[in-house]
Amino acid sequence: MRNLHLPGRSPVLATNGMCATSHPLAARAAVDILDNGGNAMDAAIAGAVLLGICEPQMTGIGGDCFVLWSEPGSDTVKAMNGSGRAPAAATAAALRDKGHETVPRLGADAVTIPGAIDAFCTLSEKVGRLGIDRVLAPAIHYAKTGVPVAPRVSFDWHTDAKVLGTKAREFYLLDGKVPRVGDVFAHTGQAEVLSRIAKQGRDAFYTGEIAEDMVAALRAAGGVHTLEDFAATQCDEVDPVGGTYKGVELLEHPPNGQGATALLLLNILSFFDIASMDPSGAARAHIEAEAAKLAYDARNRFIADPDHTTRLDHMLSMETAEKLAALIDPRRAMASAAPLTEAVHKDTIYITVVDRDRMAVSLIYSIFSGFGSGVASDRFGILFQNRGAGFTLAEGHPNELAGGKRPMHTIIPAMIREGGRVTMPFGVMGGAYQPNGHARFVSNIRDFGMDPQTAIDAPRAFSDAGNMKVEQGYSDEVRAKLADMGHDVTVPETPIGGAQSIVIHENGVLEGASDPRKDGCALGY
Repeated sequence: MRNLHLPGRSPVLATNGMCATSHPLAARAAVDILDNGGNAMDAAIAGAVLLGICEPQMTGIGGDCFVLWSEPGSDTVKAMNGSGRAPAAATAAALRDKGHETVPRLGADAVTIPGAIDAFCTLSEKVGRLGIDRVLAPAIHYAKTGVPVAPRVSFDWHTDAKVLGTKAREFYLLDGKVPRVGDVFAHTGQAEVLSRIAKQGRDAFYTGEIAEDMVAALRAAGGVHTLEDFAATQCDEVDPVGGTYKGVELLEHPPNGQGATALLLLNILSFFDIASMDPSGAARAHIEAEAAKLAYDARNRFIADPDHTTRLDHMLSMETAEKLAALIDPRRAMASAAPLTEAVHKDTIYITVVDRDRMAVSLIYSIFSGFGSGVASDRFGILFQNRGAGFTLAEGHPNELAGGKRPMHTIIPAMIREGGRVTMPFGVMGGAYQPNGHARFVSNIRDFGMDPQTAIDAPRAFSDAGNMKVEQGYSDEVRAKLADMGHDVTVPETPIGGAQSIVIHENGVLEGASDPRKDGCALGY
């Protein structure tokens, strides 16, 4: 239990249903859907789409999603890959011929076909209860009437608005200026798009006027996208990948997501006595950072489109983890893994919902970088993701850009099973940090006995591209020790990631936790 004399958050407890996410209006919309007969999938989709209005710098209908869910009465976890593919005419050679060594982050070359809407419509039909029209109603309402800009959203908006192109600035600035806290942001173009999807389903987005608007904008920006690319978009139901850490089974979305990286990282950490260390001390932060370098290096070499991912079994074997653990010096930092050509970034949203029947949904939804590619369509103002920046241009690499391929993705939802029973959907936002965040969250719970809210609140550190980012929650003494070990230590301006979780207790109580690094909350009824 937290010290009630100090600022902090108590977990949220309820019995009928619960949502935890990064904005209160989305949590409220999800709970309202539950209270009006919807199931957890209905509620998660409703909240996620609304987050595209509440946090447009993080996500939107021009992006992708991954989803894990368990159905009532079943502890089997299913997965849906709602990530889009590169346009059929895209090639790495074309960008190399233009002199590029990496896929440009901004502009049409970075835009893969948005996959989230297809996934949401498919899941609504196959798993949901209410229908896509009722599920989209909250987002349509707020897109028309507007949402007051929250503090963290305003902070990110000011940081990221510089990437917005000319047309995007018309839709995502207010009178040419970045919104301040309390300014009301509306998007009537998205309201129209969502209204058409509510009436006509996914074809309203991927064919006809909306698709024509998107393709025209992308081709005007130099893209090779076609109407056929949009019409062919299709999500895929797949099987999760999993591993165990001290009695906890962690389930992750398979490639092209990076969830296997979290499993490898925990496998490496299992060869160290993490529980004997200070949870906020230098020794633990160092071992975790070194393990992350090795796990991320494996990710960079192996994870790609599911049809191109290589040696996943090798990556997840305990023999591999043991050999990697032996490379770690407990007293000295190693050099970072080879610099990535694939881009990684920090911006996404996460939502988790559990309903009265104990269906659990873990959903993550993103446009990749803050405000994505910076390209928006002319008529409807659909802002496109820049997930294509997750490809490499290295010839022969499994993750090399090619038409019809999905890039390596940073966004990963997660579930925990204990004794064969689904006990907790959770997610950690933060781009490249996410596998590290998943491993730290599980370790906080299993090694140090933290409740989920305390595990989320705890300070974070992340060794990223040669820089050891150490949040303000660590002491100066710890930062000095890490520097003495050879880490290049900085205090990041932006907190590292964000997280939410819901525990499903055996007595029927739901326990929600939400990260104070974001504007959101857990809400139950």
